[in-house]
Amino acid sequence: MLEILQQPWPWYVSGAAIAFMMVLLLFYGKSFGFSSNLRTMCSIAGAGKKVKFFDFDWRTQKWNLLFLLGSIIGGTIASTFLRNDEPLALSASTIQDLAALGITFDGQLNPSHIFGLEFATSFKGILVLLIGGLLVGFGSRYAGGCTSGHAISGLSNLQIPSLVAVIGFFIGGLAMTYFILPLIF
Repeated sequence: MLEILQQPWPWYVSGAAIAFMMVLLLFYGKSFGFSSNLRTMCSIAGAGKKVKFFDFDWRTQKWNLLFLLGSIIGGTIASTFLRNDEPLALSASTIQDLAALGITFDGQLNPSHIFGLEFATSFKGILVLLIGGLLVGFGSRYAGGCTSGHAISGLSNLQIPSLVAVIGFFIGGLAMTYFILPLIF
């Protein structure tokens, strides 16, 4: 059983699991999105006393906080106990694209060149993390939700604003990949 859990699973297994979760959420009248957890945590901390956006009954979002907690616990279990120490099978063209940006592929899911402690504590790394965090925070608030909320929950509810947001996410991702990332590295 452990060997099955350590192997990469086909895409359709995740797709079926996500579809099953969406059917359950739709049945119970809930909407999925990870960024809403930040709003809930701010409300728990008392931000609703100063900012109207955070003034809501956070207890209605306990299920989403449990989902967040389960994701953290599941990720910890997978990275600690189910870790497969074999190098990541990455396509040769992707490795070449990374090398063209000056990023050395070290066989890990997140290359230490850009995800390691050395980069994160450098001036450039702190700047990238700070500006990236501000842009993601602003973007998810401006778009009325995060990528998971719009792409999974919004599209399954056939919401046109979510379709527009997802198209914007893809355009932003392409712009980042082809124009901004080469400037950073």
